[in-house]
Amino acid sequence: MFLFLSKLLPIFIYPLGLSCLLMLVALVILWKRPRWAAAVISLAWIILLLGSNGLVAQGLVRSLEWQNLPAAQLPQADAIVVLGGAVKPAISPRPWVDVSEAGDRILHGAQLYRQGKAPFLILSGGRIEWKGGGPAESEDLAKIAETMGVPKDAILQDPTSLNTHENAVNVRKILDSQGIRRQVLLVTSAMHMPRSLLIFKRQGIQATPAPTDFLVSEQELQEINSSWQSTLLNIIPDADNLQQTTRALKEYIGLVVYRLRGWL
Repeated sequence: MFLFLSKLLPIFIYPLGLSCLLMLVALVILWKRPRWAAAVISLAWIILLLGSNGLVAQGLVRSLEWQNLPAAQLPQADAIVVLGGAVKPAISPRPWVDVSEAGDRILHGAQLYRQGKAPFLILSGGRIEWKGGGPAESEDLAKIAETMGVPKDAILQDPTSLNTHENAVNVRKILDSQGIRRQVLLVTSAMHMPRSLLIFKRQGIQATPAPTDFLVSEQELQEINSSWQSTLLNIIPDADNLQQTTRALKEYIGLVVYRLRGWL
């Protein structure tokens, strides 16, 4: 039930869901309190306007992504851990495993293995039956890793975890059962890294961040005010900006909820 509620309830906090909820309230009170309805509609409009603003979106994303910028030279570790949420299963009409935007995770993890950063690649991630289903994501990640030249005997899988806390708990169990020291390179999206690091440290795992999937680059920040055209496009509401704002808020909400549950 926690998993379901963790997906459902935040929807009404994110800009789009909150705006829809406010507009529903406005419809209910429209006939009896038109002034109140107008105020509620205005609030919904402001929330959508801010959430889809490029300056707001990039500011929120950067506040998370740039907390753990990758080191120029990552240290050696005993294992490379790649967190799920990066690929879609080979379910018709897909001819093979599809890589999502966060698919940089498995590409980066496999690359680090091929660079000799660690002797094992641990792939962590199951799949929620009521969200598309399919085989465990760790299996699909393993297919991609093998295609990139990672030997099958160097891959360890956690096929059951459904959130970041379970990722860390199951990875700790794998490390202990295989006699591998708890010193790992942690690969996940840059925006997801702050929460992930805290959770892994809570499990007694010494995780060095190896972030990937950056949404905001230095050049993009420089271009924001480089011309009036760029500034105008960042002010005008945009669905991609709204998505980035939502993803950033998801991480901040996750930090609060996970801390309340004692997982950080």
